[in-house]
Amino acid sequence: MADTMLPRAEVGILLYPGCQMAMVHGVTDLLTIAGHFSAEHGGPVLRVSHWERDEEHGFTRSYDTHEAEALGGTPEILLIPGRLTGPPDAEESAPYARWLLDRHAQGATLASNCGGAFMLAATGLLNGRPATTHWLFADRFRERFPKVRLDSDRMVIDDGDIITAGGLMAWTDLGLRLVDRLLGPTVMLDTGKFLLVDPAGREQRHYARFVPRLTHGDEPILKVQHWLQAREAKVVSVGEMAGQVGMEERTFQRRFKAATGMTPIEYAQHLRIAKARELLEFTRRTVDQIAWSVGYEDAAAFRKLFHRLVGLSPGDYRQRFAVPHAQAVSARAA
Repeated sequence: MADTMLPRAEVGILLYPGCQMAMVHGVTDLLTIAGHFSAEHGGPVLRVSHWERDEEHGFTRSYDTHEAEALGGTPEILLIPGRLTGPPDAEESAPYARWLLDRHAQGATLASNCGGAFMLAATGLLNGRPATTHWLFADRFRERFPKVRLDSDRMVIDDGDIITAGGLMAWTDLGLRLVDRLLGPTVMLDTGKFLLVDPAGREQRHYARFVPRLTHGDEPILKVQHWLQAREAKVVSVGEMAGQVGMEERTFQRRFKAATGMTPIEYAQHLRIAKARELLEFTRRTVDQIAWSVGYEDAAAFRKLFHRLVGLSPGDYRQRFAVPHAQAVSARAA
């Protein structure tokens, strides 16, 4: 057990209705384990506190580690979990955002995981700064917080006094980042090895699926989207798309981007790559065969586009995500 006289930093976790308790308990365990490894090296341990809002008494702190004595002041770092039912709305976020803003003014570093970024952004502190959240919430986040420089491809963005992490399980990446910051890289690596968590860093785009916007209300554009989906966007020009709804090409391109957030060509590329990911996961076809089947005669161009959108080569993607019966592919697939 760590020497209780050793200096320590405190990491606080904010609890609110419906927040992801797996993250709360998981980060608590991860930081406690890191403290044990730190103590073995003669370093400090971490204490973890949980904070809840009470209508009568304001925000109260409790401890979920072996330490029970109360401390005053503000934790060095405050974490905001996500929530399984979706991010908190503006009304729910307001009292928490005011409290977080005060803690930040007192020197706390603020961190969020998944949809917790919505509560963090409600403070206004993210305006003009880079941040990430779960890729599935990206469009909703941009609509509510257009001044934030959102990059939902990233798993963790460390911007000094503000740290944001992406998907629900990104708390493992966030936790290791905090350990690295508070206890150093040796303890971070020891903790990652013990928990069998890769400390090298991941990206959300390896996991994110293309989710097209279909609720924009522009019926001609929606018709083209359904047409593209049905034919998997194979070998189709902007002129052909516009022709499906009898629209002039320039007008079509403007309306398509306004409705979907992408140019027609970008949209078609995402559809093709989504199909290619499925084929890499569930078939034994070679990469060249898959490139051809989704509409790319130039396999090298396909590989380059795949890497740009997914962050992995087709071969690496298959190695990581293929179902067992599809993993025994020929050498050409790599």
